[in-house]
Amino acid sequence: MSTERDHRTPSPTISEVAEAAGVGRATVARTLGGYGSVSPKTRDRILAVAKELGYRPNTIARSMTTGETRTLGVVLADVGNPFFAGVLRGISDAARTADYDVIVLSTDEDLQREADAIEVLVDKQVDGIALAPAAGRSATLPHLEIVHKREIPLVLLDRLVDTVDADAVVINNREASRQAVTSLIEQGHRRIAFVWGPVTTEPAADADDLRRIIDHALWSDGERLLGYLDALELAGIPFDTSLVTHVVKNETQATRAVLGMLSLSDAPTAIFATETDALTGSLRALRQRGLRCPEDVSLIGFDDSSWASVMTPPMSVVAQPMHQLGELTAECLLARVGGSDAPVAVHVLEADFVERASVAPPPAR
Repeated sequence: MSTERDHRTPSPTISEVAEAAGVGRATVARTLGGYGSVSPKTRDRILAVAKELGYRPNTIARSMTTGETRTLGVVLADVGNPFFAGVLRGISDAARTADYDVIVLSTDEDLQREADAIEVLVDKQVDGIALAPAAGRSATLPHLEIVHKREIPLVLLDRLVDTVDADAVVINNREASRQAVTSLIEQGHRRIAFVWGPVTTEPAADADDLRRIIDHALWSDGERLLGYLDALELAGIPFDTSLVTHVVKNETQATRAVLGMLSLSDAPTAIFATETDALTGSLRALRQRGLRCPEDVSLIGFDDSSWASVMTPPMSVVAQPMHQLGELTAECLLARVGGSDAPVAVHVLEADFVERASVAPPPAR
């Protein structure tokens, strides 16, 4: 029997593969399904025939037989964000190495969309889920109850939620932020703006009030703000609530917030922008005011974007190990999918402070 097939014809059936290989249908099913006992010689012959015929496995049927779909679900806050794009690349590379597919859904930082995404992934019977929660560190997430009931492995990435008992892979945001702000203080800056911060409608009255707000913020945002406060406290610099932005969700709002800070009688001489939109919004505000970086205002960003090193001046940044975070997230998830019963762990990766030319001593006043 010839094994040549027109490329427009459907994938051959198991029966057709069995006939071409000269073996029984059950033997082909065991070989292609990856279960049961088949001699190496027979397995090699079946796989060769299946490849030549262009056989493609029925993943639904395989999942019914093996109990797995060899698919991981990934729920991210924003797939268009360069940070999450880098993390996703790491997850995808690790999953591909393990012969797993990846389904990606985006929440746009919306809890209802997150709940909908979880429902979709559970319905698709993914083997495990990686989640960047859209909730604050003290939130309860009832939509994850079905994940627990179905015993679907779950790994949190980039953010922690105190009420979720699961493995997690995060960055040491607090220390990274402290180092960045300390570098500004060492240059002589004392009026340092923090652009982004937790989303709240009311500015904090003082540092203690700000820590209360942090409990309801995204974990990563809260940790970066804590690092900022740590650096100020260690240097003996009083906290000024007017130098911390509030309700900043995009570049336009960041621009408006920074313009307001630059209008203060004692305006900031340095800005620490902890998100890409916060950084571009800060740059836009400086341009609108005709201010130079770093001669008039120093600036540090978060994440080493491709343009950060080629802009004028080259931007000092906190560089997160995005690909490594994604790889480790996938590896932790695959370990749980494989049956690991190790204690739940939080894996903390360090970020690097990359010093370039966007920071200088404050101008004389």
